[in-house]
Amino acid sequence: MSSANVTLEIPSLKMMNTQDYIELEQEYGADNYHPLDVVISKGEGVWVWDIEGKKYLDFLSAYSALNQGHCHPKILEAMIKQAQKVTLTSRAFRNDQLGEFYQKLAQISGLPKVLPMNSGAEAVETAIKAIRKWAYKVKGVPENQAEIIVCSNNFSGRTISLISFSTEEQYQDGFGPLTTGFKVIPFGDAAALEKAITPNTAAFLVEPIQGEGGIIVPPNGFLKQAEQICHQHNVLLIFDEIQTGLGRTGKMFAHEHENVKPDGITLGKALSGGFYPISAFISTDEVMGVFQPGDHGSTFGGNPLAAAIGNAALDVIIDEDLPGKAAKLGEYFMAKLQLIPSSHIKEVRGKGLLIGMELHPEAGGARRFCKALAKEGLLAKETRDNVIRFAPPLVISQSEIDWALERISRVMTTL
Repeated sequence: MSSANVTLEIPSLKMMNTQDYIELEQEYGADNYHPLDVVISKGEGVWVWDIEGKKYLDFLSAYSALNQGHCHPKILEAMIKQAQKVTLTSRAFRNDQLGEFYQKLAQISGLPKVLPMNSGAEAVETAIKAIRKWAYKVKGVPENQAEIIVCSNNFSGRTISLISFSTEEQYQDGFGPLTTGFKVIPFGDAAALEKAITPNTAAFLVEPIQGEGGIIVPPNGFLKQAEQICHQHNVLLIFDEIQTGLGRTGKMFAHEHENVKPDGITLGKALSGGFYPISAFISTDEVMGVFQPGDHGSTFGGNPLAAAIGNAALDVIIDEDLPGKAAKLGEYFMAKLQLIPSSHIKEVRGKGLLIGMELHPEAGGARRFCKALAKEGLLAKETRDNVIRFAPPLVISQSEIDWALERISRVMTTL
């Protein structure tokens, strides 16, 4: 059929209500998400508005992609300025924004080499390729026998390779054959890590705090033990900081709580402040040195628009001391949450402003509480069946947290 014969019947958006938008998505979109039925049309700072004009406090931050808040003016200005000059060159040519972006990431991470990509999943895929090639070219592991150790309950993305080491059955169901070469150990178990290492072990890939797994914080000292074990056995220690990094937990990176120096870090989400898909794998000279021209790449990875946005997003985190704000307000918020007198609450845990409220199984699931919170003007989302994740933008104020606490307390004690 030629394009001349196609007629697009698009309803007038000005006349549509919430249900119209929902039905339009359901009719034409794949059913791979289960969102709350709020249709957002505007965001500013920690607040969003739906198409009916109702105002909500955002306590999800797009899974921590909005650490700097919605539509931060400094990042917006950088995006507009760069978009008016040049947006994409491909990596066939150089651009005048990428070098500065590399430098900033190297300086804040303490690691010298950066490989930019787009989505967080791409950053982890990049790390896996680097790990494997390092194993063969540097460590001397026999070809195609490299092993990467991961933890149960992990989440690094939804590509075929990344779901291959997931322990969530749904993520793998119907998507085989899966990628081999991964070993799974319990999260937070240093003895299990050491036991799992063989001469073919290339790396330990781990989230410092498991976000999608339910805001699971490992035992104190686990990350430091992992560092020592990995160094002893010539195994790379790679942290997936896509959700926990860039200020979210009260440090620039969550592994800094234990003063650990990894061999690599994956970043994404807040690397753009929510304006654009930007991710990166950051590592040592030795690890990144295995890549030669043609080994890996991305048409959009490292483009000038992304680099300009990334530069501004990092500046906001540093200039506004968002890690410091997350540490102070997170401690305050978590202490207040723990005082809520609700029989539904099993545990409140987290670091900084990455907090999970786990409910007892008999509470009837976290989703019904998230729906009730939305009616109160607070947007949060369940992770797993029984955990409510609270992760507001790091630009939030104490008075806004108090506003949220009033509504959380009311829902948790009356529902």
